[in-house]
Amino acid sequence: MDAWEFLAAETQDEGAITEVIRPAAVLPEAAARAVLMQLALRDVRLGGVWDTEPALWRRFDSGWIGGHDSDAASLLLGSIQVAYGVPTRYEITIFRATVTRAGSEQGWTVETLCDDALQYGALTLASCPRADLKPPPKPFRFEGAGRH
Repeated sequence: MDAWEFLAAETQDEGAITEVIRPAAVLPEAAARAVLMQLALRDVRLGGVWDTEPALWRRFDSGWIGGHDSDAASLLLGSIQVAYGVPTRYEITIFRATVTRAGSEQGWTVETLCDDALQYGALTLASCPRADLKPPPKPFRFEGAGRH
């Protein structure tokens, strides 16, 4: 099952809590590197609790036995949707997080899920820099059109 199938399954989880992070949280370059390194060291295939891909970080309650691509005994607690290289090349943007029913039953919230990952960059969701929201540009209008 790929990450998008997991995401679809999460949305069908009636106990799931999904929150769009607005404005989006932006991990600066140094924090992004630290977070990625620490999540890799805590890979679920190596006995850790994180499974990371370029668009999705998933938090489990335990590591996968034998390093398989999945483990039925390990519960998915939540996921964080991210975009690498946004807004600049070395930054990471967090724009959505979901806590599954199992995660919610264990006391996880969107904030604690994000904080669990962000702690490795010395950040929390509350302290993380936010995307600069600017109004969209005005539509282009060619003033000379239709005039002779």
